[in-house]
Amino acid sequence: MSAEATNPGAPIRRRGRPRIDLRRLGRVALLRHASRDRLSDAIGHVADAHRAHHPDADLAVLHKAYVLAESSHRGQFRKSGEPYITHPLAVTLILAELGAETTTLTAALLHDTVEDTDVTLDQVRKGFGEEVRFLVDGVTKLEKVDYGAAAEPETFRKMLVATGNDVRVMSIKLADRLHNMRTLGVMRPEKQARIAKVTRDVLIPLAERLGVQALKTELEDLVFAILHPEEYEHTRALIAAQAASADPLATIADNVREVLAQADIAAEVLIRPRHFVSVHRARIKRGELRGTDFGRLLVLVGEDADCYGVLGELHTCFTPVISEFKDFIAAPKFNLYQSLHTAVAAADGSVAEVLIRTHQMHRVAEAGVIALGNPSAPAEGAEPAEDGERADPTRPGWLSRLLEWQQSAPDPDTFWTTLRADLAQDREITVFRTDGGTLGLPAGASCVDAAYAQYGEDAHRCIGARVNGRLATLSTVLVDGDTVQLLLAQDSASGPSPEWLDHARTPAARIAIGGWLEANPEGAKDPAAAPRPPAAVTADRPTAANAVVDLPDTPVRTAGCCTPVPPDEVTGFLVRGGAVTAHRLECPAVARMRAAGRQSVEVRWGDSAECRVTLVAESFGRPRLLADLTEAIATAGAAIVSATVEPPSEQRVRHTYTLQIPDAAGLPALMRAMRDVPGVYDVSRAQHPATT
Repeated sequence: MSAEATNPGAPIRRRGRPRIDLRRLGRVALLRHASRDRLSDAIGHVADAHRAHHPDADLAVLHKAYVLAESSHRGQFRKSGEPYITHPLAVTLILAELGAETTTLTAALLHDTVEDTDVTLDQVRKGFGEEVRFLVDGVTKLEKVDYGAAAEPETFRKMLVATGNDVRVMSIKLADRLHNMRTLGVMRPEKQARIAKVTRDVLIPLAERLGVQALKTELEDLVFAILHPEEYEHTRALIAAQAASADPLATIADNVREVLAQADIAAEVLIRPRHFVSVHRARIKRGELRGTDFGRLLVLVGEDADCYGVLGELHTCFTPVISEFKDFIAAPKFNLYQSLHTAVAAADGSVAEVLIRTHQMHRVAEAGVIALGNPSAPAEGAEPAEDGERADPTRPGWLSRLLEWQQSAPDPDTFWTTLRADLAQDREITVFRTDGGTLGLPAGASCVDAAYAQYGEDAHRCIGARVNGRLATLSTVLVDGDTVQLLLAQDSASGPSPEWLDHARTPAARIAIGGWLEANPEGAKDPAAAPRPPAAVTADRPTAANAVVDLPDTPVRTAGCCTPVPPDEVTGFLVRGGAVTAHRLECPAVARMRAAGRQSVEVRWGDSAECRVTLVAESFGRPRLLADLTEAIATAGAAIVSATVEPPSEQRVRHTYTLQIPDAAGLPALMRAMRDVPGVYDVSRAQHPATT
């Protein structure tokens, strides 16, 4: 496939201010000048683009970096035949158009010098400072001769670690990949496909997460053309056909301008064409495309409050499509994106999607972290951190989590596979901890993921959770805004169940669980996590209760459904064999038997303090739970008459104990002791259906 065929180049634009057009940079500013004596003119294009965003920028350092880059790459050529210096110039110009500051542009000019020439990092540091050296080192590839097949994943690991300290590293890498994708047509088709797949799986998600939409959308179109050429050509034909006809969005845009002018709201109303992949997705979602599906209206205003003013006018003067409304200003996306989204229907029934944002929001929406400038520079008016650490607003939570889990994935294949899976999760949620902190998690995360996000490897001891104040299993899927409290066992020997892997979505959780199970194969057979038949322990059972009735030679026994103990109010009923069964007055069986016409018998407690009671312990399954419960019961001085453990259900286990206790007054203390056993969340008196 030729370079022209792989590039959606010369994109079809409709009326209105064009979006940042990065494709023209290589064609017009650089690639046209093939001779070396003309290439020095290209730095002027970088300077012009840079001054457009930073009028007071010092261009001397850019000229100095260009001289070093040009002299170092002299004699080197790209596979397309152009002098190699065209590549760092194109990368720098891409970043300059997006508003990158001088240090980033300097590093972009030098980004291949250490990798492909005799220039050393020490020379870069001496000539341009530590920041530039760090950025150049961050994007320098590892040698295949040293790393073999692991060179690519380990290079990305190195870049991501560097990005954790300075996101400008990834900004340069994204611009580097964009220019390489533009000129990929000179490569063999199989190499084009391999590079396009890595771009699709790793770099496009990174561009999305860093909010650099201008790079992300063009990368998507370039990958689309290579991996899906037939669908790409079909989409291109649809766009061309629409461009040849009248644009229905133009009429709606005029109406919107008139409405906002009458409301005295200063706004710029533009038509924003969809890129190729966006049109393709709309066609899959909606089937036949309408004229208004090929673009959106973009309304730019000065202040945040004006965004809501515009929204109110549009919803008043047009018919709103309420299902399309989203407020990303009040709740920004995790990639810094802010905007109001809505859709309105015109008088003729056509529906137009509308994006409403301020000019600053638009700049961040297009350039993402690049628009935020130097993360190392303190914000205007901000106090420096006491511990010397800079507060970097460009380091999002997902990046911090990625840097944490990659430390536990030393194997390159595991890292590469996990990285792709992690980046495929394109939405985040925020859940609140009970201590006031927050946890950022991917959408679909469970309590297992929250546990490892909060406690790291200590989460191996997690036995359950409370979500919004209610007990929940570890498999519970969390939603945005939930409050979660993780419950940990005190036993340091506790470990995760293999079932946890079915509920873990984050790489940090999956790697930690897998590592523990591999290191503790015997723990993988945790009996608390596997179904089992009810277990019963039975001791000699006395026949008499500490209660008496006014019937001579009549034995009294306590009912198993409510197991009354002194000083409970009780009543009794005659049963077969001439015995009386004593029930608590509030026992449901009492009401049922009276309704059936059974006569009750007065029962009173005797002088002995000893009694029998049945308790039910609700708990989360874990190793040694049964042993710890029986030890707590024995320590409290109670004797186990019988014990039954039901099969676990969703990691919860129910234990039922019939106990002989020396003094009924000790029952509350016994129940507290059982509740204090790690994993036990409730202990109550039995309330079983009566069989009398």
